[in-house]
Amino acid sequence: MTDRPRRPRRVQLSTPGSSEKMMQKAAASAADHVFLDLEDAVAPSQKRAARQKIVAALKELDWGKKTRCVRINDLTTEYAFEDIIEVVEGAGEHLDTIMMTKVMTAADILFADKLLHQLEKKLKLKHRIGLEALIEEVEGMQNIEAIARATPRLECLVFGMGDFSAAMGVANHAIGGDSAYPGDIWHYARFRLVMACRAAGIDPVDGPYADFKNPEGYRQECTRAMLLGCVGKWAIHPSQIDIALDVYSPRKEDIERARTFEKAYAEAEAKGLGAITIDGVMIDVASIRILRNTIKKAELYGM
Repeated sequence: MTDRPRRPRRVQLSTPGSSEKMMQKAAASAADHVFLDLEDAVAPSQKRAARQKIVAALKELDWGKKTRCVRINDLTTEYAFEDIIEVVEGAGEHLDTIMMTKVMTAADILFADKLLHQLEKKLKLKHRIGLEALIEEVEGMQNIEAIARATPRLECLVFGMGDFSAAMGVANHAIGGDSAYPGDIWHYARFRLVMACRAAGIDPVDGPYADFKNPEGYRQECTRAMLLGCVGKWAIHPSQIDIALDVYSPRKEDIERARTFEKAYAEAEAKGLGAITIDGVMIDVASIRILRNTIKKAELYGM
Protein backbone atom coordinates (compact mmCIF):
# COMPACT_ATOMS: atom_id res chain seq x y z
CA MET A 1 0.00 0.00 0.00
CA THR A 2 1.56 3.28 -1.10
CA ASP A 3 -1.41 5.61 -1.60
CA ARG A 4 -2.06 7.91 1.33
CA PRO A 5 -5.70 8.51 2.24
CA ARG A 6 -6.88 12.11 2.07
CA ARG A 7 -8.20 13.14 5.48
CA PRO A 8 -9.65 16.45 6.66
CA ARG A 9 -7.34 18.05 9.21
CA ARG A 10 -8.74 21.58 9.47
CA VAL A 11 -8.78 21.20 13.23
CA GLN A 12 -7.08 18.56 15.36
CA LEU A 13 -8.76 18.47 18.77
CA SER A 14 -6.50 17.52 21.67
CA THR A 15 -8.29 15.28 24.17
CA PRO A 16 -6.87 13.69 27.36
CA GLY A 17 -7.00 9.91 27.06
CA SER A 18 -7.50 9.61 30.81
CA SER A 19 -10.90 11.36 30.73
CA GLU A 20 -13.93 9.42 29.51
CA LYS A 21 -16.03 12.58 29.79
CA MET A 22 -13.76 14.64 27.54
CA MET A 23 -13.51 11.83 24.98
CA GLN A 24 -17.30 11.67 24.83
CA LYS A 25 -17.42 15.41 24.19
CA ALA A 26 -14.72 15.12 21.53
CA ALA A 27 -16.67 12.43 19.68
CA ALA A 28 -19.74 14.68 19.64
CA SER A 29 -17.80 17.79 18.56
CA ALA A 30 -17.53 19.36 15.10
CA ALA A 31 -13.78 18.66 14.87
CA ASP A 32 -12.81 16.67 11.78
CA HIS A 33 -9.77 15.15 13.54
CA VAL A 34 -9.45 14.15 17.20
CA PHE A 35 -6.30 12.86 18.86
CA LEU A 36 -6.68 11.05 22.16
CA ASP A 37 -3.61 11.92 24.18
CA LEU A 38 -1.33 9.60 26.13
CA GLU A 39 1.49 12.12 26.44
CA ASP A 40 1.46 15.56 28.09
CA ALA A 41 -2.23 15.53 29.06
CA VAL A 42 -1.87 12.33 31.09
CA ALA A 43 0.06 11.98 34.36
CA PRO A 44 2.68 9.19 34.46
CA SER A 45 0.66 7.27 37.03
CA GLN A 46 -2.36 7.26 34.72
CA LYS A 47 -0.72 6.44 31.37
CA ARG A 48 -1.19 2.68 31.39
CA ALA A 49 -4.82 2.90 32.51
CA ALA A 50 -5.47 5.58 29.88
CA ARG A 51 -4.60 3.15 27.09
CA GLN A 52 -7.60 0.98 27.92
CA LYS A 53 -9.87 4.00 28.30
CA ILE A 54 -8.82 5.11 24.83
CA VAL A 55 -9.45 1.66 23.36
CA ALA A 56 -12.93 1.62 24.89
CA ALA A 57 -13.69 5.12 23.60
CA LEU A 58 -12.53 4.29 20.07
CA LYS A 59 -14.66 1.14 19.96
CA GLU A 60 -17.77 2.31 21.78
CA LEU A 61 -18.28 5.98 20.87
CA ASP A 62 -19.75 7.26 17.60
CA TRP A 63 -16.94 9.22 15.92
CA GLY A 64 -18.83 9.86 12.69
CA LYS A 65 -16.43 10.74 9.87
CA LYS A 66 -13.71 12.06 12.18
CA THR A 67 -10.10 10.97 11.85
CA ARG A 68 -9.42 8.93 15.00
CA CYS A 69 -5.86 9.40 16.23
CA VAL A 70 -3.89 8.51 19.36
CA ARG A 71 -0.87 10.55 20.45
CA ILE A 72 1.75 8.31 22.06
CA ASN A 73 4.64 9.13 24.37
CA ASP A 74 8.00 9.84 22.79
CA LEU A 75 10.52 7.11 22.00
CA THR A 76 12.88 8.05 24.85
CA THR A 77 10.27 6.98 27.41
CA GLU A 78 9.34 3.56 28.74
CA TYR A 79 5.80 3.91 27.41
CA ALA A 80 6.00 4.36 23.64
CA PHE A 81 6.22 0.81 22.31
CA GLU A 82 3.47 -0.45 24.62
CA ASP A 83 1.34 2.59 23.74
CA ILE A 84 1.38 1.42 20.12
CA ILE A 85 0.95 -2.29 20.83
CA GLU A 86 -1.87 -2.02 23.38
CA VAL A 87 -3.85 0.62 21.48
CA VAL A 88 -3.56 -1.09 18.10
CA GLU A 89 -4.28 -4.57 19.45
CA GLY A 90 -7.24 -3.23 21.39
CA ALA A 91 -8.77 -0.78 18.90
CA GLY A 92 -7.73 -2.34 15.58
CA GLU A 93 -10.01 -1.15 12.77
CA HIS A 94 -11.34 1.66 14.96
CA LEU A 95 -8.03 3.56 14.79
CA ASP A 96 -6.94 5.71 11.83
CA THR A 97 -3.56 7.16 12.82
CA ILE A 98 -0.87 7.22 15.50
CA MET A 99 0.72 10.57 16.34
CA MET A 100 4.39 10.41 17.32
CA THR A 101 5.93 13.02 19.61
CA LYS A 102 9.36 14.67 19.68
CA VAL A 103 10.43 13.05 16.42
CA MET A 104 14.16 13.63 15.90
CA THR A 105 15.13 11.57 12.84
CA ALA A 106 13.66 9.41 10.10
CA ALA A 107 14.70 6.37 12.16
CA ASP A 108 12.06 7.31 14.75
CA ILE A 109 9.36 7.09 12.07
CA LEU A 110 10.74 3.82 10.73
CA PHE A 111 10.60 2.23 14.19
CA ALA A 112 6.85 2.87 14.42
CA ASP A 113 6.37 1.93 10.77
CA LYS A 114 7.93 -1.53 11.28
CA LEU A 115 6.06 -2.14 14.52
CA LEU A 116 2.73 -1.20 12.93
CA HIS A 117 3.47 -3.41 9.93
CA GLN A 118 3.95 -6.40 12.22
CA LEU A 119 0.80 -5.64 14.20
CA GLU A 120 -1.28 -5.23 11.03
CA LYS A 121 -0.13 -8.64 9.79
CA LYS A 122 -0.76 -10.27 13.15
CA LEU A 123 -4.24 -8.76 13.50
CA LYS A 124 -5.03 -9.11 9.78
CA LEU A 125 -6.18 -5.49 9.62
CA LYS A 126 -7.82 -4.47 6.37
CA HIS A 127 -6.53 -0.90 6.43
CA ARG A 128 -3.15 0.67 7.06
CA ILE A 129 -2.80 2.74 10.22
CA GLY A 130 -1.25 6.08 9.31
CA LEU A 131 1.44 8.01 11.14
CA GLU A 132 1.54 11.67 12.11
CA ALA A 133 4.66 13.27 13.55
CA LEU A 134 5.28 16.22 15.82
CA ILE A 135 8.29 18.37 14.92
CA GLU A 136 9.00 20.04 18.26
CA GLU A 137 12.74 19.71 18.82
CA VAL A 138 15.62 21.49 17.08
CA GLU A 139 17.01 18.15 15.88
CA GLY A 140 13.68 17.29 14.28
CA MET A 141 13.52 20.58 12.41
CA GLN A 142 17.08 20.10 11.16
CA ASN A 143 16.16 16.63 9.85
CA ILE A 144 12.69 17.53 8.62
CA GLU A 145 13.17 16.68 4.93
CA ALA A 146 14.33 13.13 5.70
CA ILE A 147 11.57 12.71 8.28
CA ALA A 148 8.88 13.82 5.81
CA ARG A 149 10.03 11.22 3.27
CA ALA A 150 10.64 8.38 5.75
CA THR A 151 7.71 6.12 4.80
CA PRO A 152 4.47 6.15 2.75
CA ARG A 153 2.70 5.49 6.07
CA LEU A 154 3.48 9.05 7.21
CA GLU A 155 0.54 11.36 6.45
CA CYS A 156 1.22 14.58 8.30
CA LEU A 157 3.77 16.71 10.17
CA VAL A 158 2.72 19.03 13.00
CA PHE A 159 4.71 22.02 14.18
CA GLY A 160 4.83 21.80 18.00
CA MET A 161 5.94 25.29 18.95
CA GLY A 162 5.67 24.67 22.70
CA ASP A 163 8.58 22.27 23.12
CA PHE A 164 10.28 23.93 20.16
CA SER A 165 10.33 27.20 22.12
CA ALA A 166 12.08 25.45 24.99
CA ALA A 167 14.55 23.75 22.65
CA MET A 168 15.41 27.05 20.96
CA GLY A 169 15.52 29.09 24.17
CA VAL A 170 12.67 31.29 22.95
CA ALA A 171 11.08 33.32 25.75
CA ASN A 172 7.32 33.23 25.09
CA HIS A 173 4.71 33.89 27.76
CA ALA A 174 2.17 31.49 26.20
CA ILE A 175 2.55 28.57 23.78
CA GLY A 176 1.77 29.61 20.23
CA GLY A 177 1.07 33.20 21.20
CA ASP A 178 2.46 36.50 19.99
CA SER A 179 5.68 37.98 21.29
CA ALA A 180 7.75 41.15 21.16
CA TYR A 181 9.48 39.79 18.05
CA PRO A 182 8.82 42.15 15.09
CA GLY A 183 6.62 39.94 12.93
CA ASP A 184 5.68 36.27 13.09
CA ILE A 185 8.32 34.62 15.25
CA TRP A 186 7.41 31.21 13.79
CA HIS A 187 7.43 32.21 10.12
CA TYR A 188 10.63 30.36 9.21
CA ALA A 189 9.77 27.19 11.13
CA ARG A 190 6.27 27.03 9.66
CA PHE A 191 7.55 27.78 6.16
CA ARG A 192 10.21 25.09 6.40
CA LEU A 193 7.71 22.53 7.66
CA VAL A 194 5.23 23.34 4.89
CA MET A 195 7.91 23.04 2.21
CA ALA A 196 9.08 19.67 3.52
CA CYS A 197 5.51 18.38 3.66
CA ARG A 198 4.55 19.57 0.19
CA ALA A 199 7.70 18.10 -1.34
CA ALA A 200 6.87 14.75 0.28
CA GLY A 201 3.14 14.87 -0.50
CA ILE A 202 1.93 14.98 3.10
CA ASP A 203 -0.14 17.43 5.17
CA PRO A 204 1.39 20.32 7.15
CA VAL A 205 -0.49 21.19 10.36
CA ASP A 206 0.12 24.02 12.83
CA GLY A 207 0.29 23.30 16.56
CA PRO A 208 -1.33 24.64 19.72
CA TYR A 209 -2.37 28.09 20.90
CA ALA A 210 -2.53 27.98 24.70
CA ASP A 211 -4.56 31.13 25.43
CA PHE A 212 -7.97 29.69 24.51
CA LYS A 213 -9.71 32.71 26.05
CA ASN A 214 -8.22 34.87 23.28
CA PRO A 215 -10.20 33.87 20.17
CA GLU A 216 -8.86 36.72 18.04
CA GLY A 217 -5.29 35.75 18.82
CA TYR A 218 -6.08 32.15 17.85
CA ARG A 219 -7.73 33.28 14.62
CA GLN A 220 -4.68 35.35 13.74
CA GLU A 221 -2.37 32.36 14.24
CA CYS A 222 -4.70 30.14 12.20
CA THR A 223 -4.62 32.68 9.39
CA ARG A 224 -0.84 33.05 9.45
CA ALA A 225 -0.35 29.30 9.17
CA MET A 226 -3.08 28.90 6.54
CA LEU A 227 -1.56 31.57 4.30
CA LEU A 228 1.75 29.68 4.36
CA GLY A 229 0.04 26.46 3.26
CA CYS A 230 -0.93 24.63 6.46
CA VAL A 231 -4.13 22.60 6.13
CA GLY A 232 -5.21 22.99 9.75
CA LYS A 233 -4.34 23.77 13.36
CA TRP A 234 -4.66 22.17 16.77
CA ALA A 235 -7.47 23.04 19.15
CA ILE A 236 -6.66 22.56 22.83
CA HIS A 237 -10.18 23.66 23.81
CA PRO A 238 -13.57 23.09 22.10
CA SER A 239 -14.04 26.87 21.80
CA GLN A 240 -11.28 26.91 19.18
CA ILE A 241 -12.91 24.36 16.86
CA ASP A 242 -15.28 26.66 14.96
CA ILE A 243 -12.57 29.27 14.42
CA ALA A 244 -10.20 26.74 12.84
CA LEU A 245 -12.97 25.27 10.70
CA ASP A 246 -13.84 28.75 9.47
CA VAL A 247 -10.27 29.80 8.64
CA TYR A 248 -9.24 26.55 6.94
CA SER A 249 -12.43 26.07 4.90
CA PRO A 250 -12.62 27.82 1.51
CA ARG A 251 -15.33 30.45 1.16
CA LYS A 252 -18.42 29.56 -0.88
CA GLU A 253 -17.79 32.41 -3.30
CA ASP A 254 -14.18 31.32 -3.79
CA ILE A 255 -15.29 27.77 -4.58
CA GLU A 256 -17.85 28.99 -7.12
CA ARG A 257 -15.29 31.31 -8.70
CA ALA A 258 -12.68 28.54 -8.92
CA ARG A 259 -15.12 26.13 -10.56
CA THR A 260 -16.34 28.78 -13.02
CA PHE A 261 -12.80 29.74 -14.00
CA GLU A 262 -11.70 26.11 -14.35
CA LYS A 263 -14.62 25.37 -16.68
CA ALA A 264 -13.97 28.48 -18.76
CA TYR A 265 -10.28 27.67 -19.06
CA ALA A 266 -11.00 24.07 -20.12
CA GLU A 267 -13.27 25.37 -22.86
CA ALA A 268 -10.62 27.88 -23.99
CA GLU A 269 -7.89 25.24 -23.91
CA ALA A 270 -10.00 23.00 -26.15
CA LYS A 271 -9.95 25.84 -28.68
CA GLY A 272 -6.17 26.07 -28.54
CA LEU A 273 -5.91 29.07 -26.23
CA GLY A 274 -3.20 29.15 -23.56
CA ALA A 275 -4.54 32.09 -21.56
CA ILE A 276 -7.85 33.90 -21.23
CA THR A 277 -9.21 36.95 -19.45
CA ILE A 278 -12.21 36.74 -17.13
CA ASP A 279 -13.54 39.83 -15.35
CA GLY A 280 -10.29 41.63 -16.11
CA VAL A 281 -8.13 38.84 -14.65
CA MET A 282 -5.70 36.82 -16.77
CA ILE A 283 -6.11 33.08 -16.29
CA ASP A 284 -3.40 30.67 -17.44
CA VAL A 285 -2.22 27.20 -16.45
CA ALA A 286 -0.48 28.52 -13.29
CA SER A 287 -3.68 30.27 -12.23
CA ILE A 288 -5.64 27.06 -12.69
CA ARG A 289 -3.19 25.14 -10.48
CA ILE A 290 -3.88 27.62 -7.67
CA LEU A 291 -7.64 27.50 -8.21
CA ARG A 292 -7.66 23.71 -8.19
CA ASN A 293 -6.29 23.79 -4.64
CA THR A 294 -9.54 25.47 -3.62
CA ILE A 295 -11.58 22.91 -5.55
CA LYS A 296 -9.72 19.99 -3.96
CA LYS A 297 -10.34 21.41 -0.49
CA ALA A 298 -14.04 21.84 -1.26
CA GLU A 299 -14.28 18.24 -2.41
CA LEU A 300 -12.43 16.94 0.66
CA TYR A 301 -14.68 18.89 3.04
CA GLY A 302 -17.89 18.05 1.17
CA MET A 303 -18.52 21.65 0.13
